Amino acid sequence: MKSVDVAIVGGGIVGTVLAKGLSEHAHLNVALIDAADPTLQTSENPNFNPFTDTRVIALARRTINELTHLGIEVDELAKHFQGEMPPLIKHIEVSDKGHLGLVELNHQDYNISAFGRVVALSALTRLVLDAGKGFTHIAPARVSRVMQHQEFCEVVLDNGESISAKLLVLADGGRSGLAQQLGIDKTTTDYKQTALVFNVHTQLPHENKAYERFTASGPLAFLPFDSEINGEKASGNGFSVVWTVDSDEAESIDTLSTDAFMLKLQDAFGYRQGKIVRVSNVASYPLALTMADKVACHRTVLVGNAAQSLHPIAGQGFNLGLRDISALIDVVTRTRSTDSSSNSFDAGSFYVTNTYAQRRKSDRSNTVTLTDTLVRTFSNHYFPTVVGRNISLLAFSAVPMAKRAFVKQTTGYADSTLG
Repeated sequence: MKSVDVAIVGGGIVGTVLAKGLSEHAHLNVALIDAADPTLQTSENPNFNPFTDTRVIALARRTINELTHLGIEVDELAKHFQGEMPPLIKHIEVSDKGHLGLVELNHQDYNISAFGRVVALSALTRLVLDAGKGFTHIAPARVSRVMQHQEFCEVVLDNGESISAKLLVLADGGRSGLAQQLGIDKTTTDYKQTALVFNVHTQLPHENKAYERFTASGPLAFLPFDSEINGEKASGNGFSVVWTVDSDEAESIDTLSTDAFMLKLQDAFGYRQGKIVRVSNVASYPLALTMADKVACHRTVLVGNAAQSLHPIAGQGFNLGLRDISALIDVVTRTRSTDSSSNSFDAGSFYVTNTYAQRRKSDRSNTVTLTDTLVRTFSNHYFPTVVGRNISLLAFSAVPMAKRAFVKQTTGYADSTLG
């Protein structure tokens, strides 16, 4: 049986960043167990694969800083994957379709260079994997079961091999059911919404502006991102779009022609960017809030979507997950530095797992509450709620302190000084 300090199940972006951080910063022997095949270059495989994931994510300012601290330079994406710098978000507009509520956020008002940066998830995952050479990457390999012993956790792979680890980290996005095997229950709230994810080119340049537009069926997000559609490469006029609609409506939208789809999207978004001139293929994802009842148990911790899977509103999912792994790396590193018997350091001790759980309690609760409240407030046809949310948006726009608090939470600096 192979023995390691830490076994991480899940080779997506969260698990890969964590493997790099624990191996290079905490100097631990780490095994990353990845069900996906990193040699695949296309998304034809119907199973989820982080290396062919077509989604785009907005990295919050603190997330970029945390990645840099871990030796992951997001700017390197320009050199290796995209041919240009991933777009910054310098301006944000929040609006409510058909109503007066409107909030404008400008990076200069907060003395920051940008609110964040937009990157392709698959490209970021490959960048981190290429940059991390200090851990063992076992792929493709699936975990058939895990067992907790007093001094270690045993991870059994589908090929019959076993790995012994002092600390087991579940970073599998919750897809494997391993948390439930270990007695960690999860609560799921079905939003009865579907996220339609695709890219568009618009008539006008994006000028580093992102949009969050609330519609009757759910939020519509436009993130500046230049992609290639039907052989045409955007030149400063591209966006990645997450369009949240009622699940029943998503089925009817799926039957529309490209032209009819673009007209419906234009009606929902408006003409802030002029006409929508191109649209890519559309991927769809059902939306729900899934929360593990705890993020730590005996020699085991949960991070990222394995701990909590959020609605994409306000783009907080990955950013929250990265703060999970940043906290875990910090707890492990600090604990090891004060351990006089460092040659036999126990990465899965109760002190480590319990301290991690306590560190994540407040941020996790606040971010989940923020996203869930936004979903329920801004995906609602009820007239008093519509009136109330527009009054709130108008008041929010007029109160600088409220805007600053929102910016601090969404950029990841709610517990520190912004600037």
